Amino acid sequence: MAKATIGNSEFDRDTAVTRRAPGVYDARLSAGWTIIQAVNGGYLLALMGRALGDALPHPDPMSVTAHYLTASVPGPAVIRTEVVRTGRTMSTGTATLVQFAEDGTEVERLRVLAAYGDLDTLPDDVRTTAKPPAIPPYEHCLGTDSAPDGEPAIPGSTAIADRLALRLDPATAGWAVGAPSGKGEMRAWFGLADGRAPDPLSLLLTVDALPPTAFEMGLSGWVPTVELTTHIRRRPAPGPLRVAITTRNLAGGFLEEDAEVWDSEDRLVAQSRQLARALLTD
Repeated sequence: MAKATIGNSEFDRDTAVTRRAPGVYDARLSAGWTIIQAVNGGYLLALMGRALGDALPHPDPMSVTAHYLTASVPGPAVIRTEVVRTGRTMSTGTATLVQFAEDGTEVERLRVLAAYGDLDTLPDDVRTTAKPPAIPPYEHCLGTDSAPDGEPAIPGSTAIADRLALRLDPATAGWAVGAPSGKGEMRAWFGLADGRAPDPLSLLLTVDALPPTAFEMGLSGWVPTVELTTHIRRRPAPGPLRVAITTRNLAGGFLEEDAEVWDSEDRLVAQSRQLARALLTD
C-alpha cells in the first residue's frame, strides 16, 4: 500500500514534517495539542510516527515505544531518524525529537523505537477473548457541550480538548463533577473534531488523548508519561472509535494505563500500555 499523503485536517497539518536531509526532519509543535503548557504525548507520538513512516520502507506503524525525557513545548523541533533494519515484511527504526533552549543548547525531548509493516497484508484470522467496551450510546455520553446550563460537563482547560470529539461514559466521568468513582477506569467515544477519519497514525494519538484514569481515582494534577508502547493491530474502519483505559496499580508515585481502541466494526485496532508519574494531590 502506498504511504498516505498529508491531508487538510488540522491533525495532518500539525503533524507534518519537512525532510531537511536524509533522516533529518523539521517540525513545528503546535500549541493546539497542549495540556496546560506541555505538548500531549500522543500527538508527539503521531508526529514521530509521521517522520518514521517517511524514513522506513513500510507504511504502517505496528509497534511504537517512546520514552519521554523532558516536557516538549510548542515551537520548532528537529526529528532525527535511523533505519535499524529492513526486512521483507517489517522494518525497524529509531527517532529522537530535540528542541533548542534560548542559549542554543540542544534538549532531547523523547526517543522512539518502532517496527513498521503493512497492515493490509495481515491475515484475517482472529482468535481472541477480548470484547468491545460496554459504553452507552454516543448521544448518552458526556462531551464539552453536554451541560444544559452552558458550563462544560468535561472541563476544557486544555487546548487539545477543542480538537477532539470526545464523549465520556458517564460511569467514568464522575471526576468532572466532583464525584469520582474511585476506580481506575476511563471509557469514551473518540474522534477528531474536524471529522478526519481514523487511520494507523491517528491511533498513536488516540491511546493517549483521554483524561487520565487517576482523575476517576479521586486525584488531580499533572500525569506525565514516562514510557508509552503502542501496538497497531488493524487499519480502523471509518466512524467513531471506542477507547477503554484501566489502571490497576498506583504505587510509589507511578501508575500504569492499559488502553484498548475499538473501531466502528467492533474490531480491536490498537492497544497500549504506559507508565506515568503521579504528580497528584488528593
